[in-house]
Amino acid sequence: MDLHLFSSPGIDDIRYILAAARPYLEGRDDPLVAYLPAASLGNAYQEFTGRAFRGLAAVRTIDTESMTLPEMEALIRRAALLYIPGGNTFLLNHRLHLSGLSDYLRRKVMTGLPLVAFSAGAVLCGPNILTSNDLNMVETPHFGGLDLTPFNFSCHYPQDEPARLEKDEWLAEYHVFHENPILVLADGSYIRVENKKTTLVRGEAWILRKGREKQPLEVGQPVVAYA
Repeated sequence: MDLHLFSSPGIDDIRYILAAARPYLEGRDDPLVAYLPAASLGNAYQEFTGRAFRGLAAVRTIDTESMTLPEMEALIRRAALLYIPGGNTFLLNHRLHLSGLSDYLRRKVMTGLPLVAFSAGAVLCGPNILTSNDLNMVETPHFGGLDLTPFNFSCHYPQDEPARLEKDEWLAEYHVFHENPILVLADGSYIRVENKKTTLVRGEAWILRKGREKQPLEVGQPVVAYA
C-alpha cells in the first residue's frame, strides 16, 4: 500500500495533494488521476482540481451516481493515482457502498494503487468512519471504512486547548465500544502509510489509545498501533 493522508489539502489551494501526487505522475506518458469527489454535494471543485493538475496529469472524475460499476472500475484501472478529497464522510461512504465500488477500491489500493486523500478521504481509510466530524445527513447505515490501516482518523483537530479537551472527551466515547486507536490530525499534518508502516511526515498529530492519554507523534518515527 501507498497512502498519503492529510487533514487539509494545502493553504488556500491543494499544494499538499499535488506534492504527494507528483512523483507518481512526472515522467509518465499521459498519466491519469482518478478523482473521487463523492463526499461533496456538488461539483464546485471539479474544474478547480483539473486546473490544479494541469501540466501534470489528466483528471477524470468518478461519478458514483451516473457511472456503472464496470465504467468506474475501468477508469481506476487506467489511473496512476487515486485522489479522494474532503466533504461529508458519511455521504462518501454511502455512495461507495450503494455503487458497489468499495470492495474494488480496497483491493486496488491494497495491491499498490497510490492513494492521496484529505479530510473525509483520510477518515475513509480506517476500519470505520465513526470518528468523522460530520453529520450523518444522508442516514447511511454503512459505517465500515476501507479498513486499510488499524487506525481510525479524526481530522481538523482544533488549535485552542478548551476545544481540544472537548474533542478528546468526544473521541474517548468511541473507545467505550471500540478497541482500535485513533490518529488525531491537526490541519497541515501529513501521514504516510507504506504497506504496514505508518509515519508522520509533517505537522502535528497524536495517537489516542483506549484507556490512555493521547500521545504526540514524532515526525519520521513509525506509529505503533498497540504499544
